[in-house]
Amino acid sequence: MFETEKERELIIDRLSEDYRKNNFIDPHVYENYKIKRGLREPDGSGVMVGATRISSVRGYVMEDGDRIPAPGQLIYRGIDVSSLLKGYEAEGRFGFEEVVYLLLMGKLPTYEELAEFKALLSSVRELPDNFTEDMIIKAPSRDVMNKMARSVLALYSYDDNPDDLSLQNLLRQSIQLIARLPIIAVQAYQVKKRHYDKESMYLHIPSSDMGTAENFLHIMRQDQKFTSEEAHLLDACLIMHAEHGAGNNSTFTSRVLSSTGTDTYSAIAASIGSLKGPRHGGANLQVCNMMEDIKANVADWNNDDEIHEYLCKILRKQAGDHSGLIYGMGHAVYTLSDPRAVALKERAGRLAEVKGMDDEFRLISAVERLAGGAFAEVRGGDKIICANVDLYSGFIYRMLGIPTELYTPLFTIARVAGWCSHRVEELSSGSRVMRPAYKFIGGKHLYVPINNRK
Repeated sequence: MFETEKERELIIDRLSEDYRKNNFIDPHVYENYKIKRGLREPDGSGVMVGATRISSVRGYVMEDGDRIPAPGQLIYRGIDVSSLLKGYEAEGRFGFEEVVYLLLMGKLPTYEELAEFKALLSSVRELPDNFTEDMIIKAPSRDVMNKMARSVLALYSYDDNPDDLSLQNLLRQSIQLIARLPIIAVQAYQVKKRHYDKESMYLHIPSSDMGTAENFLHIMRQDQKFTSEEAHLLDACLIMHAEHGAGNNSTFTSRVLSSTGTDTYSAIAASIGSLKGPRHGGANLQVCNMMEDIKANVADWNNDDEIHEYLCKILRKQAGDHSGLIYGMGHAVYTLSDPRAVALKERAGRLAEVKGMDDEFRLISAVERLAGGAFAEVRGGDKIICANVDLYSGFIYRMLGIPTELYTPLFTIARVAGWCSHRVEELSSGSRVMRPAYKFIGGKHLYVPINNRK
């Protein structure tokens, strides 16, 4: 019927135009029916849909119905994540594996329990026989996140007991996925680099003596070398990204799918698809692109007035990507501060000195310091704007020599711990399939015989 691609494109264009004519929803509809768009209250807070013992995200306090800004807190199983980081640094050890145990099990492990858990993770880190050849090398993807999602779904076929929802089986599957995702991510990147970028690839074998952060650097770098400071900084990033409340989009996705009783691989693959979105896990790439634009267009990185003026241009959609957004600034929950950004900024500053990237670190810090004034000048009002975790995470990854294609996959490698924890909790205590309501506003129509339609 269609002889050329252009003919098909014309049909799609016409269908798109018909869709726009027949499917517009007036924004006032949401107000009239008191619909909570994005499952958020009018003040921006989330609609309460469940209970959890896993984590809490705090950025304000409520007094007489008003939101009062407060320093941000991220709580894992009742423990402030900042105190976890300080504890691991004081003891000179890596903490991500312990955080995984804490999120899954609900308590800090003893020395013996942690050693056993690390050994368990190490024992299942390698992928199934022929998985790399059949699922990753033979089917390369331009996007590592898509390859990760497809690989997770494929692991279903390598599992002898994929649909069993017993606690023992859920924990087994969770531990295997947490251990294997770093390997999948790096291998997917290497194959992408070879197939699409026409560069050499190298597939290193993970070490049984290393944890997640060390192993990632070990298999990601061609020479397999890294410093202790680099590995500990990456470990801190993984800890800060491991969990962020049940309501964030990808974690909520895990809980929604889990409420249906579907298998672990389907639920986690869907969460990866959610995290890929630029409004969620892909935001750190937007920050990096924005900073490159600022570096190219601000002549004096130490001139606050020049930086302020350029930030105003970005907000006025006269510069940057013309979205009117200063990426890395602002958060749905945090007001005065994002504890993740605070922690990573401090550690980024230390590494920047070692790497000789102090000037760039000061420029990013200036964007954080001056963005609030730019918002006030362009948008008006007195809304408090704080930096979020994305402002500094991408900069850290670049200092660590991590390719941009692996920024969001690194987020995934950490956050799968939270997804699995919430999946287990949902299946253990949720008991009802999630089914929110949508208001139908399409009106009533009669059937028209096809020969009478116009």
